[in-house]
Amino acid sequence: MDYTMEQYQASAQAIRSRLGDFVPKVAMVLGSGLGYLGDEVENPIAIDYKDIPHFKSSTAPGHKGRLVFGTLEGQKVAVMQGRMHHYEGYSYEEVSYGVRVLRLLGCDTLIVTNAAGCVNTQWEAGDLMLITDQIKLFSESPLRGENLPAFGDRFPDASHLYTLRLQELARRTAREMGIPLREGVYFYCYGPQYETPAEVRAARILGGDAVGMSTAPEVIVAGHCGMEVLGLTLLSNMAAGILDQPLSEKEVLDAAEAAREKFSGLVRACLKKL
Repeated sequence: MDYTMEQYQASAQAIRSRLGDFVPKVAMVLGSGLGYLGDEVENPIAIDYKDIPHFKSSTAPGHKGRLVFGTLEGQKVAVMQGRMHHYEGYSYEEVSYGVRVLRLLGCDTLIVTNAAGCVNTQWEAGDLMLITDQIKLFSESPLRGENLPAFGDRFPDASHLYTLRLQELARRTAREMGIPLREGVYFYCYGPQYETPAEVRAARILGGDAVGMSTAPEVIVAGHCGMEVLGLTLLSNMAAGILDQPLSEKEVLDAAEAAREKFSGLVRACLKKL
């Protein structure tokens, strides 16, 4: 479907009526098993997606499906505890709807996190990766359809969807904390089946270092509406065909829990320096 500006504004206004004079500046989209950062927000105001006009529900495991507003590391944040995915039956416009609403509410920066399969055979499961770029092929754009000029141009530049300044901030922060931080390209596949070994080999040949089912649509929309973006990935497992073992949701969630302290520590330290 094509959302109208009036629908985006209706969602923003419904949220604004719950926030009083609070204006968020940093939006955070938290992926599988990583939503616990939303529970650490100070003076939280939590709003379920189902209570926001035109919002869709998140059905993926480990996704609470709510927005949490408040303060984290001194920043005024809007945290999406759970995201929508194309494999849930949503269009890409529906998947990325929340980003535009948060932009209308005042957010000018987006931090995206996800758990993804590791494609780079020189790395290991459990590593953290700074996303420097992304590959999204063979599927429509979330910007398909009528352009809404209030958000951005019809043909937006995608040279630096992940902001160079924020990439350097993350590198510096990880060094200071003694956390090894890989850097690479996120390869988007829409799922819900995990990728085949042949698809993983193709992703590697095309330049992908991690593969997952989220993030890319939201980042395209964030870039379109002028937001700065920082992307961080937990490499939760080796992608299909590398270790010749079956993949499962449990493996992803267990990896997120094991990396909880390291991952949340890095995200919070980066947030503090924005």
